[in-house]
Amino acid sequence: EAEVTPCLSVVVPVYNEEAGLAALFARLYPALDQLGTTYEIIFIDDGSRDRSVSLLRAEFEKRPEVTRVIILASNAGQHMAIMAGFEHSRGAIVVTLDADLQNPPEEIGKLVEKVREGYDCVGSIRRQRQDTAFRRYASKAMNGLRERITRIKMTDQGCMLRAYSRSIVDAINSCQEVSTFIPALAYSFARRPTEIEVAHEERHAGESKYSLYALVRLNFDLMTSFSLLPLQFFSMVGISISVLSVAFVGFLFVRRLIYGPEAEGLFTLFGIALFLVGLTLFGLVLLGEYIGPIYHQV
Repeated sequence: EAEVTPCLSVVVPVYNEEAGLAALFARLYPALDQLGTTYEIIFIDDGSRDRSVSLLRAEFEKRPEVTRVIILASNAGQHMAIMAGFEHSRGAIVVTLDADLQNPPEEIGKLVEKVREGYDCVGSIRRQRQDTAFRRYASKAMNGLRERITRIKMTDQGCMLRAYSRSIVDAINSCQEVSTFIPALAYSFARRPTEIEVAHEERHAGESKYSLYALVRLNFDLMTSFSLLPLQFFSMVGISISVLSVAFVGFLFVRRLIYGPEAEGLFTLFGIALFLVGLTLFGLVLLGEYIGPIYHQV
């Protein structure tokens, strides 16, 4: 009997989610059954150190016709885990979902409907977000900065409940990115992106895997991966300092001609040091201007 290709693939990265997997299974499968379409759920264990793998294996044995499990040898990070899921997905529509139940599985149907309307990349905005005030404001500030630098418009970049058409997933797979932010990469490929509001709940069990440091690193990587603006800004600063240092060296030379030696050659030493610093910065600027286009081409 030929294997039926599912219409919907749901990709769920899992990392030390032993305490919440039972609740996830109890809600995810019924939610997808109600959609009335063929589906597959791809769980990717991202090097969990608890009993997550055992629970995933048991669930696969219970529902092998719709469940697939990928076990990574070590912790590669959420986005690399999702990339592994994308590579093994078969559905015409691919949805990503966190395992912590902060995004209710019952909301998947809304995203699927939007893709069927013709949108190829559907993001989500958490309604009544259940996070601390600091995290909400920090996220809003970083979103604004990221949008100005990268021109990528995502109201809520931290919400992983997203849907993609097959063409977007194939494009992402063809990139074979080692380190990337999948929603931003998908947005850059999308011809008709959109966003919808979805419900947001408190984490069912366990703790968030994203520390403040990890969130800062994620935003830094995002801005440097999708924009040359930080490099160009540093280039302008470097050129400015180089020009000022040369001008100051000229000023010190003229002053020496007028007033003669001062402070036993101290100003001359300053002049030489500033000239070399300016030369070094200018060299770094030139190097950056060569690297930037190469990075974009890659």
